[in-house]
This record gives sequence, C-alpha cells and structure tokens, in this order.
Amino acid sequence: MSFRAEIEPWIVQALKAYGGKATVVAIAKYIWENFRSEIEGYDQALYTWQYDMRWAGQSLQKKGVIRKERSGWTLLERSASIGI
Repeated sequence: MSFRAEIEPWIVQALKAYGGKATVVAIAKYIWENFRSEIEGYDQALYTWQYDMRWAGQSLQKKGVIRKERSGWTLLERSASIGI
C-alpha cells in the first residue's frame, strides 16, 4: 500500500473526530498526534506527509468521500458505504 493510500482512512478518521468537518490544519494536527509513529516509519514521509495528505484528500474528493470547501474538508455520507 502506498503511503498516500494509507493516509486516506486517517483523513476520514480525523473528520469523524471533528464531527464531519474540519480545516486542513486541524486534520493535519489530528493525523500528527495520532499517527506520528506510522509517519516516522516511512522512509521519506516525515518530509512529505502533509503534501501527501493533500493528495490523499484530492483522491477522496474524486471518490466522493469528502468535499473541499473554503473552510476545509467535509465528510460526505458516501464514506460509510465504502468502508473507510
């Protein structure tokens, strides 16, 4: 599994923790606080994980799992139906 693919469920988990809607900064903070050891376990991820998080967010948007808004990302109901 690629690192970007691994981040996708972390984003969904962060959004659920924030009630379905959060800023990208809040999501990054949540991921760092909860998945720091996983991030540090990947060779280059410590230097690229926030960039990769945004790519993973774009992938989730294309899948219809989240919606990008001016204030951040919003979790759509589709996330429950695809098992993320």
